[in-house]
Amino acid sequence: MASAAQSRIKSISYAKYGYIFILPFFIVYCFFQLWPLIYTFILAFKGNQSGGDSWVGFQNFSDLLFSHPYNKSDLLSSNPETKAHARELMSIDVQHQDFVRCLKNTIVLWFGNFIPQIALSLSLAVWFTDAKLKIPATGFFKVIMYMPNIITAASIAVLFLQLCADTNYSAATLIGRSMGILKDGEFFNMTKNIPDVVWPPRIIVMFIQTWMWFGNTMIMLMSGIMGINPSLFEAASIDGASSGQTFVKITVPLLSPILVYTVITSMIGGLQMFDMPYLFTTSKEGQRIDNIETIAVYIYDKFHSGAIEPSYGYSGAASVVLFIITAVLGAIIFRLNRDEEEHRKKLQRKALIKQQKSKNKEFGGLSI
Repeated sequence: MASAAQSRIKSISYAKYGYIFILPFFIVYCFFQLWPLIYTFILAFKGNQSGGDSWVGFQNFSDLLFSHPYNKSDLLSSNPETKAHARELMSIDVQHQDFVRCLKNTIVLWFGNFIPQIALSLSLAVWFTDAKLKIPATGFFKVIMYMPNIITAASIAVLFLQLCADTNYSAATLIGRSMGILKDGEFFNMTKNIPDVVWPPRIIVMFIQTWMWFGNTMIMLMSGIMGINPSLFEAASIDGASSGQTFVKITVPLLSPILVYTVITSMIGGLQMFDMPYLFTTSKEGQRIDNIETIAVYIYDKFHSGAIEPSYGYSGAASVVLFIITAVLGAIIFRLNRDEEEHRKKLQRKALIKQQKSKNKEFGGLSI
């Protein structure tokens, strides 16, 4: 029989020391992430001017998401009120058009870099993990392909700006002229806002993003493939399955959790794409290039649109809209990749547990 001292020692809980050790993390998280997130929602429902305390409700969202047509003749009206109202509507409509343009750019740039990135990464991952091929120096190739991911975005932006700069002596201009692609002028006039020049700057940003991130995606997919039981591939080989059949019937279905994770993380990063478009979208005249300005760049510019009157309301509303779009798309991706059979069994188990609890209540909480 245990003594009183032994019982007292057993009853001592050391859980509080664990909470003390993790307390700094929660303090930092609340101060640097939770409160900024909450304050972003607050700003989205307040006036646009810095220091403005007026609540405008959903007005900022309405300005960004819906068009506000105006009569251009009212701008020349002799009535001051009519003229002021027309100018206000024009200013709001410009905000809407800019937001829609940036949202379109963000989606185009994300799809344009994710599709080739996942195709290249998955192909290389399958190639490097295929035991039949016995590729030499796979470790060296993996390191080389992963290295662009650890280079800073600023360094890569400077590199490609020098390669594709609008000068007569940039690498892209000289190569284009030598190949006969450019007979006169600079490389696609890439850093000028010319309506006909839409895709060259987009293609370059897509290529940079793919080049930077395909190594990281490849490593994740390789880890997923290496976690699949090798006996499955051996059985498929014995049964005479081709490489394509093995890939479609075994690799892809068993790799789906990693693929879902890759799609989700890529979607979050793509919709919040900031560093490369921001560093790469300033023309020689100091203006943003319209074709590659993303939502994140739009939010930054609105938040820093002026030293006197930054548009806090619009930047906050755009951040909330981006948050909602990301959450909705993430939920759709999870829903499309859900195992319906497992979900059905889970619902059945919950129903049985609920039914058992109701029976127990009928007998006074006693299970029979």
